[in-house]
Amino acid sequence: MSGCLTVVGLGPGDDRFLTPEARKALASAQALYGYGPYLDRVPLRDGQARNPSGNRVEGTRAQVALAHAASGAHVAMVSGGDPGVFAMAAAVCGEIEDGPEAWRALDLRIVPGITAMLAVAAKAGAPLGHDFCAISLSDNLKPWELIERRLDAAASGGFVIAFYNPISTARPWQLGQAFARLGHHLSPTTPVIFGRAVGRDDEAITVTTLDKAAETHADMATLVIVGSPETRVVTRNGQTPLVYSPRMTAPVSA
Repeated sequence: MSGCLTVVGLGPGDDRFLTPEARKALASAQALYGYGPYLDRVPLRDGQARNPSGNRVEGTRAQVALAHAASGAHVAMVSGGDPGVFAMAAAVCGEIEDGPEAWRALDLRIVPGITAMLAVAAKAGAPLGHDFCAISLSDNLKPWELIERRLDAAASGGFVIAFYNPISTARPWQLGQAFARLGHHLSPTTPVIFGRAVGRDDEAITVTTLDKAAETHADMATLVIVGSPETRVVTRNGQTPLVYSPRMTAPVSA
């Protein structure tokens, strides 16, 4: 029997964001692996094994799923958002590179999902309408000094920036430090969007400015988008403002 491993993006939250391809992959898998809260979002199915694990064991989780698939099973690895954006697809590929030859022979499929920055951007308007980048503020897997260099480069280059993993109990200071560093490059009135739990019942969108951003609550369920010098806010009577980055940028002066 030939096994396969499918890495499935669940999207940002509610079941309506799940793609038909992802839904089919989940339904056909004999076993599911993933971070516990993500697995809880997948409906229970008779005869389907579920293997939850913690948040910081991505490598081990990938190894166990790959070994199971190599035994001939059809296995699905679930991931929040898109599996290729700060998520499980990279962990699986890394374990295949370093693992036994049998893992390289597996049928590996990666099913995309709606990542958090796209879900938040759609709720706010079109802040990613021009050039943008994504930066994880977690220094668990890279040094903070590297994050600082990337913040400087992105802000000075005029990119809209999406922050993943902005803050946690173990990292309560990084987001404030990031805003302060961006303040060396950007106007205090630069729009900043906080999107918390987008796609879930308790979702919330807050639009503020860079000089006030550090006062706004955020947690690990929050995605933060910092605008570029071109990003604009359109006020609307009785409705939430629209934040967008125009598709055309003025020429750079010589």
